Amino acid sequence: MVAIAFHQTIGTLHSQGYLNNSGFHHEFGNASVKLIPRGSKVNVGLLKRGSGNSGKRSFAVIQASTAHTSVSGPVSSPSSNSTNGSPKKSNETALILIRHGESLWNEKNLFTGCVDVPLTRKGVEEALEAGMRISNIPIDMIYTSALIRSQMTAMLAMTQHRRKKVPIIMHNESEQAKAWSQIYSEDTKRQSIPVIAAWQLNERMYGELQGLNKQETADRYGKEQVHEWRRSYDIPPPNGESLEMCAERAVAYFREHIEPQLLSGKHIMIAAHGNSLRSIIMYLDKLTSQEVISLELSTGIPMLYIFKEGKFIRRGSPIGPAEAGVYAYTKVCKFSPLLFTCFRVGA
Repeated sequence: MVAIAFHQTIGTLHSQGYLNNSGFHHEFGNASVKLIPRGSKVNVGLLKRGSGNSGKRSFAVIQASTAHTSVSGPVSSPSSNSTNGSPKKSNETALILIRHGESLWNEKNLFTGCVDVPLTRKGVEEALEAGMRISNIPIDMIYTSALIRSQMTAMLAMTQHRRKKVPIIMHNESEQAKAWSQIYSEDTKRQSIPVIAAWQLNERMYGELQGLNKQETADRYGKEQVHEWRRSYDIPPPNGESLEMCAERAVAYFREHIEPQLLSGKHIMIAAHGNSLRSIIMYLDKLTSQEVISLELSTGIPMLYIFKEGKFIRRGSPIGPAEAGVYAYTKVCKFSPLLFTCFRVGA
């Protein structure tokens, strides 16, 4: 199915004279699009050209293949850095969302919620792969939840970034913690990225389900009841949070703390959890409560948004419908004159 959709797209480009053995290149006003065949992969670049080198801006470069989607190029890079190392304001900024890699309780099929468990070996590999996918996208600040699995994901992902800046967790929980973690070298500060951990970005609290095996819980209470607890919008599990309750804290934090940073021109990465990120995506994409309950995120897959003129534009989205214990995805490739992108939709 994926290969058919992919080759139909390429066939259309061939039949219309857009693509030959050397690839595809087309001008659209002051923008250009390039497709260069590379085996089963296609690289697509979009470049807005200014009057000189300092005016160049590079946009999303999305690498598509029949295997997976990869955000592989810079989104919106400041044309020059100021002398004090702070990013220069840009018309566009990047927002990267990453659900943490597989955790030890994901592996064991246990309800995790706000229990603080680390990544598995597979989760570590997923975090490193996520880092490679976003390695060319500028990142000025990182937000994580207060849970170790999201922090591990962010830290491991940044080891793959081409700029080699060091992510440093900010300790502002007390004046003493803030003073003791102070950096006194301006050069070291410029080579660092602040990481802010916020409990508001934590996973939904699953109450009395935390630590229980998902299959055993479904056998005990019935699949429909467990599905309702997991995937309804406003029905919480016993003594836990509903998605609505999770969204109230996560979206409020995003609007109060993260959105102003994007407005100031900073590129942001958020490493968090399935439900806290679903809540934020609901806000970004203006989804209804019925639409958001059908949205699912894979572990360790980055999702890219462009923030421009107060609007969020999605540029790659591994999402799809979910059933209890089921992650079903189908990939579809679409082409438009200014953007070639692959994303997943429900099967």
